[in-house]
Amino acid sequence: MSTRVTLLCHAATGATERAAFAVDESPTAHGLAAAERLAPITRGRSVRPARGPELRCAATAVAVGLVGAVVEPALRDGDHGTWAGRTLDDVLAADPAGVAAWLADPNAAPHGGESLGEVLARVGDWLDRQAAGPGRVVAVTHPMVARAAVVHAVRAPANVFWHLDAGPLARVDLTHNGPRWSLRGFGGRTS
Repeated sequence: MSTRVTLLCHAATGATERAAFAVDESPTAHGLAAAERLAPITRGRSVRPARGPELRCAATAVAVGLVGAVVEPALRDGDHGTWAGRTLDDVLAADPAGVAAWLADPNAAPHGGESLGEVLARVGDWLDRQAAGPGRVVAVTHPMVARAAVVHAVRAPANVFWHLDAGPLARVDLTHNGPRWSLRGFGGRTS
C-alpha cells in the first residue's frame, strides 16, 4: 500500500510579504493570481483534498482547484502568540532573549503560543495518519507545517527545521511505502 502526500504552502499574504509572523488573513491579489496559475494542482487525479483552517489556506485551496477540501486542524499554522503580526526584526529588538530561546530549544514558546516541538508532534501525527490509507492527499497548509512534515518524514532532529526554507506556494511531496516516509520533492513554487 502506497500513499503520496503533497503539501502546498498557501499563497502570499500581507504578513509573508512583510516577513511577519502570520495572522489570519486572506492572500493578496498577487498571491491569489499566482495560485490560480497552478490550477488544477490535482491534474485530474483522484485525491483526498485537505487544508488548514485559516483564510489563506481556504482561498488558496479554491484558487488551485481543491474546492471542498476537508479542514484539518492539524494543518493549522504554528501559534506565535504575542508575536503574531509582528516582523522578526521587531520581535528581535523587543525580545532578543526570547527569540534566541525559541531558536535554540524546540520546547520553548516565549511568545506564549505553540513551541516548535508541539508543531512537529502535531504535524508528524497527522502525516502518519495519512499513511494508513492508500492514494494521494493534496493539502494546502503553511510553510511552518511543510517544513515540520519534512523533518518528521526524514526523521531529522528538530534543529534541522531551521535549515529548511519554504515560502508562498512552495511544494513538498512525500511518499509512504511500507515502513517509512520518503521525500520526493521540496522547494520553490510549483509554477
